[in-house]
Amino acid sequence: MPSLRIALGQINAIVGDLTGNVRKMSAFAREAGAQGARLIVFPELALAGYPPEDLLFKPSFVQANAKALRRLAQDSRGIALVAGFVDADPKGNLFNAAAFCRNGAVETIYRKMMLPNYGVFDEKRYFLPGRQTRMIRLNGMRLALTICEDIWQDEGPLTRYAELAPDVILNLSASPYHAGKLSVRERMLFKRARQVGAAMVYVNLVGGQDELVFDGASMVVDEQGKIRARGRQFDEQLLVVDMPVPRGARGRR
Repeated sequence: MPSLRIALGQINAIVGDLTGNVRKMSAFAREAGAQGARLIVFPELALAGYPPEDLLFKPSFVQANAKALRRLAQDSRGIALVAGFVDADPKGNLFNAAAFCRNGAVETIYRKMMLPNYGVFDEKRYFLPGRQTRMIRLNGMRLALTICEDIWQDEGPLTRYAELAPDVILNLSASPYHAGKLSVRERMLFKRARQVGAAMVYVNLVGGQDELVFDGASMVVDEQGKIRARGRQFDEQLLVVDMPVPRGARGRR
């Protein structure tokens, strides 16, 4: 059965520490490559830290974040990687984005489509929503890119991805902890996996920023909604998983 070894880089990204975040992500990528992984996925806005808030009003910070991504991309020669960062268009509009890097360069950029603006979230203050889905191919498998809120909304991009028959949905998250949140996430991931007929690779941030605590607990859920791997809570971890091509996706194609 075709498979792809994927690493989940559950890290504690420090807001504003671009150099430190790149150094940590590079170290995780090297270790994942040493374990035979072909791809490593990092959390939402892992380069900048989450939430970067009013740092985003500093053009110099946004530019430095783009340079940090190019440095990180250099480590994608032995292993492909997906990392969250702040993307900017020529007009200066900002996007919460994920970059797919391979062979030392940024190959594909996905912009988060569903921006949360409730509770502790204030993303519409800083970002514009993306408009396009993004699929990548690796080892003969089709992987769909999503960011956090994208998979929480019933009318989000997963409705489009369901028509494209991906093998795996990659989700970069920065999901804060509260009592009972883990079981809520699990039910959501079970639902989305069955909705699309694809496995879910969910990579969550860990650590704290101001009043927010991120608990990690990254996980892999198969197309039937069964948990195949789970990361620790409240701790950094490199989780390496072999992903077979889901039978449902192969049948649809």
